[in-house]
Amino acid sequence: MSISLQKGQKVSLTKPGGGTLTRVKMGLGWDAVAKRGLFGKGKSQSIDLDASCLLFDAGGNLADQVWFRQLRSKDGSVLHTGDNLTGEGEGDDEVINVDLQNVPANVTQLVFTVNSFTGQDFSQIANAFCRLVDETTGQEIARYDLSGAGQHNAQIMAKVSRDGDGWSMTAIGATATGRTFQHLLPAVATHL
Repeated sequence: MSISLQKGQKVSLTKPGGGTLTRVKMGLGWDAVAKRGLFGKGKSQSIDLDASCLLFDAGGNLADQVWFRQLRSKDGSVLHTGDNLTGEGEGDDEVINVDLQNVPANVTQLVFTVNSFTGQDFSQIANAFCRLVDETTGQEIARYDLSGAGQHNAQIMAKVSRDGDGWSMTAIGATATGRTFQHLLPAVATHL
């Protein structure tokens, strides 16, 4: 059963029958809002949202990053499946897979961000969501709707943190401005 996350909500990533999740997938999906044409016709536009995963150590230092220009973490525990330039199609448009058991011991937090590389703000983006899926079963664990309209073109979506022997996820949902994750680093730092 999936949990619909609210901003700031924290969810343990312990399996219902006990044990902790070992492999998770963060999916990002979206659609472009049709623009009104000269004669009232809807004109579709391409919107390139990008999902990124930032790996931080206990001191809050950026240890690694996975994004459309680096699809794999240095240790191979985090893998981005590729850049979707339009948001066309159903379901997840971009996916980041995380092997939690192999995340380096010095990494204490994974922060997931989304930004509009083409610069459109979220008022031009519809049906935007991120979701966390147990990769071993395919079951959706949590979903966070990102579809709130606004003048921002980026969001700090969620963080996954070491929590004892396991991991927990916190929905952040903070708005930001920036076309790549590098522009978001000052805003991300306030959520570590």
